[in-house]
Amino acid sequence: MRLILTALLFVGGLFFTIAGIGFLAQPHSAASTLGLTATGIQGWSGIRADMSAFFIVSGLCMVWGAWRRAGDVLLVPAALFGIAFVGRLVSLFADGPYDGFLLPMALEALVVIVSIMGNRLLPHHRVDELAG
Repeated sequence: MRLILTALLFVGGLFFTIAGIGFLAQPHSAASTLGLTATGIQGWSGIRADMSAFFIVSGLCMVWGAWRRAGDVLLVPAALFGIAFVGRLVSLFADGPYDGFLLPMALEALVVIVSIMGNRLLPHHRVDELAG
């Protein structure tokens, strides 16, 4: 179980890190896959900055947590994707559904579940252990 969980975290983290780099390098094509667009340079700058930060930080925390067996850092992607899930849920009730709305919500919920499971099953490193 722990090996499968670690593999899921690592592969998912790599995927999200690559997606974040895609937003940094080519925001137009990366944004179109999520249905995002901007009306000008300021909007593209925001998409480039915010989406790359979201995915790179989440992805690197997942990779680090899996690689180092560090459950603590897995709370970061759990929180980020949890907030994204809540945002989509609010939008679902406020704006209504759109074609394919379930897939990103299911993915976000899966990341939250896997990250929290990793947090619970992988060791937590105490500060004094890391220093020495």
